Amino acid sequence: MANTSDFKNGLVLKIDGKLQQIVEFQHVKPGKGPAFVRTKLKDVVSGKTVDKTFNAGVKVETATVDRRDMTFLYRDGEDYVLMDEKTYDQIN
Repeated sequence: MANTSDFKNGLVLKIDGKLQQIVEFQHVKPGKGPAFVRTKLKDVVSGKTVDKTFNAGVKVETATVDRRDMTFLYRDGEDYVLMDEKTYDQIN
């Protein structure tokens, strides 16, 4: 879990079951009312961007994303089988 004060570009959040990466964020403290954080989020899977506003101090679930080069081997029904080029591990 991350607080809105922990936001930084590139952080991946899990919102409504979707993985979304922070592209931009801005902490806003208006003269009247509570502070909030404006973010521009990019869906990791589809690539769509969306603007979302969080109240300051809200906790949001984060996700650990491991990025590495993989080679596509074959499709097994609904799954795709990929191989790590360094360790030769296969995942689907």
